[in-house]
This record gives sequence, structure tokens and C-alpha cells, in this order.
Amino acid sequence: MVKAKKDELVPEISIELVGHVDHGKTTLLERLSGRWTDTHSEELKRGITIRLGYADAIFYKCPKCKGSDAYQSSAKCKNCKTECMPLRKVSFIDAPGHETLMATMLSGAAIIDAALLLVSANEECPQPQTREHLMALEIIGVKNIIVVQNKIDLVSKEDLVKNYNQIKKFLKGTLAENAPIIPISAQHNVNIDVLIETIQEIFKTPKRDKKADPLFYIARSFDINKPGTLIKNINGGVLGGTMGVGMLKQGEAIEIRPGLKKEKEGKTIWEPVKTEIVGFVTGEIDVKEITPGGSAAVLTKLDPAIVKSDSLVGNVIGLPEHMPAVWHEFKFKPELLERMVGAKDDLVVEPIKKGETLMLNVNATATVGLVVEIGKDMIHTKLKKPVCANKGARITISRMVGARWRLIGYGSLE
Repeated sequence: MVKAKKDELVPEISIELVGHVDHGKTTLLERLSGRWTDTHSEELKRGITIRLGYADAIFYKCPKCKGSDAYQSSAKCKNCKTECMPLRKVSFIDAPGHETLMATMLSGAAIIDAALLLVSANEECPQPQTREHLMALEIIGVKNIIVVQNKIDLVSKEDLVKNYNQIKKFLKGTLAENAPIIPISAQHNVNIDVLIETIQEIFKTPKRDKKADPLFYIARSFDINKPGTLIKNINGGVLGGTMGVGMLKQGEAIEIRPGLKKEKEGKTIWEPVKTEIVGFVTGEIDVKEITPGGSAAVLTKLDPAIVKSDSLVGNVIGLPEHMPAVWHEFKFKPELLERMVGAKDDLVVEPIKKGETLMLNVNATATVGLVVEIGKDMIHTKLKKPVCANKGARITISRMVGARWRLIGYGSLE
């Protein structure tokens, strides 16, 4: 085995952290990556994750230590201080657990390979969003799941076993029924080595199709220039997200769809945007090309004013003439759940009605659709915000119940 250098590693896989609010996702991510992802001012103020947070982590193995003790999140072994060997770099996505932020969680779930489902040992399992997030993972087909039983330092041994049994009962009959359950304390750095070892064993790097038409899903967009920067020193807009398929290269001309929202002759339209790739950053490394696996930033020649404040989130990057269609309306066959996920009351999912407004997640896009026609096993919706997607793309369906969106089913773009 050739020993990889730390500064040569790029992320191979995207792992999302999901679970109920305040179950310790962001704290665990800091333990795994050394980075705190709640950097948005409102997030810090409210103590919850609002937007998708990103952080890369390198996993290491100590050549001297045995068993789980050998697995580390830092280059120097915490046990014997020996220099460790880098194993793999992974990208983590910290998804919101707060109930009003389900659309953001679903947008992140569309661009991942695996998931850590956090459950707090000092609360009953499942909590509403624990159930909802697991259902979302099932709907989008994420099969690689590890359950993390956090905050074990806050409960007695008896209560810990009781919570474990609740988790097993909750997982029974789901795609995570046989998922490993790893007890940890993120706050006190307990069993993080066991979790890293399990991630290495369970979450294998998938094979990627580099020859397919490239599609990059935008999950963040921002202006990196500081106020007062001279015009000659201004950097173009940056687009963050992940490759779905294919490969993008430095210097390529790209198109962004659906594009920018504009008003023209009294109508709202979306105009595709064309630009050139200046470079990429993935895993804090400048690279000349990117493939699926891990999050990345695409550096462009775009006017930074049009990308600031996540204005291009939900758009898709590809090569001109080789992109999916833009849909302003579409039809889909709904597969509705029997019960409403995440609601405190055990509510039955009623059939979709004409004139109803639904939230629809397609790829990394969240949009609102008005139901204009209902046929036999088919729903026709007109979208408030268009989406760029191939036929057959998975759609998740949410309905407004009370003051929030509730996940009620899924479908595919017809």
C-alpha cells in the first residue's frame, strides 16, 4: 500500500449528519474534522444549523496501536504520539434538524453517499425529526447508514440500555434495521475512534462514472471578496456543492441552469448563465478537475454580485448542449406514505388535491408546486421556481400542515 500524503488527499465520499435538533451533529462534526460549521450569524445566535454546513475530515491510522485505538482524526496518535498514516478524506454535510428546515435537509440528502443518524441517549427515541430524517433517507435511497447514540455521558447504564432498545425497535422494518449503533460522547471525545473505524468499514468509496455528462449540484453560492477590494483584485463568484456524475475541468465553459431570476415584460423568467471555470477547491486543496465524491467549490468568472447570499442554490452546472431540461411544470406519479412523518399526532396522509400547494425537492432544488390537474395515478404541477433535472429524477413531496412542511411521499419526474 502506497502511503498517501495528507496534502494530496481529496474527498472521496460525502456523508451527511442527520437527526433531531440539538442531538449533537455539529459538535460531532467538530470532533471528526476540527471545524465548527455553524458560521452563519443567525445560526450562532439561535444555536441551530440553518444552512447546510460543510467540513472535510482526514481519517488516520496509527501503525503502533491495536484495534479501534488505532483510528484517529488527527495526524498524531492521541495514545502514543506516533505519526499516523492518512487513510481517506471524506466530506461531511451537517444538515439542519430543526423542524422548520426540512427543505434544507432534503436538499442536502440529495447529494450524499452515506449518512450518520444521530440519536440523543438522554431523550426518548424516536423524536419527530429523527423519524422524518430516516424516512427522507429511505425515500432518496441512501442505504449506507450508521446510527450514532450520542450523549452517553448524561445517562446511567440502565437508561443507556433502555435507549438502545428504543433505537432497535424504531429501526425495525426500515432500511437501517441492521445498521451498526455506536455509543459516543461527542462532547467528551468518547468512542470517536470506534466511530471512525466503523465508517471506514461500512462506508466504502463507490465507483464513479467519469465519462457521463457532468452535473454539479449547487448547494451554496457566495462572494469571497472583502469590502473595499480593488476592482483589479476581485475574485469571481464561488459555487459550492458536489458532483453528481461525470467530471469538470479547469478552463471549461459551463452553463448554469435554471439560472438567474429576472423580470421581463411583466413576467418572471429564469435565464441560464454561462461562464468559465477558473479552478476548484476540494478538501482545502486547489485542483484542476473534480469528480463525484465529497464537496467542492467551483471558482468562476461570474460577477460576485450575482452569486452572493446563496442566490444560485438549487441550480445545476453542466456543459452547454449537454444539460438536462429546465422544467417550469411537470407531471409525476405520487407514492404517498400512510402516515405523516414528523407530526406529533399520528396523522393519516390524505390524497393530494387539485389547487393544493406542495413543496417538491428535486436533486438539490427545493421548489413549490401548485397542483393544476389530477389524473389517474398522475399529478400535474406548475412550479414557482423551475428545476433542471433529467426524466426519472426522484422527487420528494411535502405538504403544509399547520405552520410547516411535512414529508408525505415521493415520486419521479415523468
